[in-house]
Amino acid sequence: MALLGLPHNVVQSKPYSRKRRRRSGSLVLQKRRRRILPFVPSEDPAQRLKQMGSLASALTALHMEFSDDLTYMPGMAPRSANKSKFEDGGMQILSKEDTETLEHCRAMCKRGECPPLTVVFDACEGFTVEADEQIKDLTFLAEYTGDVDYIKNRENDDCDSMMTLLLAMNPSKSLVICPDKRGNIARLSMESITIPWKVRRSRIVNVLYYDYNGYEHEYPTEHFL
Repeated sequence: MALLGLPHNVVQSKPYSRKRRRRSGSLVLQKRRRRILPFVPSEDPAQRLKQMGSLASALTALHMEFSDDLTYMPGMAPRSANKSKFEDGGMQILSKEDTETLEHCRAMCKRGECPPLTVVFDACEGFTVEADEQIKDLTFLAEYTGDVDYIKNRENDDCDSMMTLLLAMNPSKSLVICPDKRGNIARLSMESITIPWKVRRSRIVNVLYYDYNGYEHEYPTEHFL
């Protein structure tokens, strides 16, 4: 998953708890025509360190390990189960330019050049994410990561942050991302539409638009801040 573009100082409050967050559909595919932009890290190294420290503190409080990749653990869905050809109705193919942007951003993160975001704890909302700098819309911020498992194995799971990864024609092959043990800042900033894209396998991209539901109408957005 990749989060893209939020205005400066806008706090993303978490939606009402759900056991699984579903992707939206073709609405975003029709709207999105512009290229994804790379994020611009804060220039001050001390500010970047503070941003990364806020995320580390939040993940520690949630008993999570940091992971910037999808993880395939023993006893869960294998990597071979994540194939774009299984997606019911097909999957958007990310352009070469956008793929290069995402890989560039991943390389920056590995160098410690993180997106200009700070994790803040709110007594009412829990952990939220604030922008430290002006960020243009359609800017890549993070991919939604975590353990990949079959949806059928998580029907009674109490994790409120699971994200549908692949909706297969055969429901038994549908996959979900479970960020309860491993994940990144995307676990804490979820108010966005998601669209599936493929570069060898399915991954999740979140794009911030005004319609949060698409065709599934699963989110109670009437109470969003």
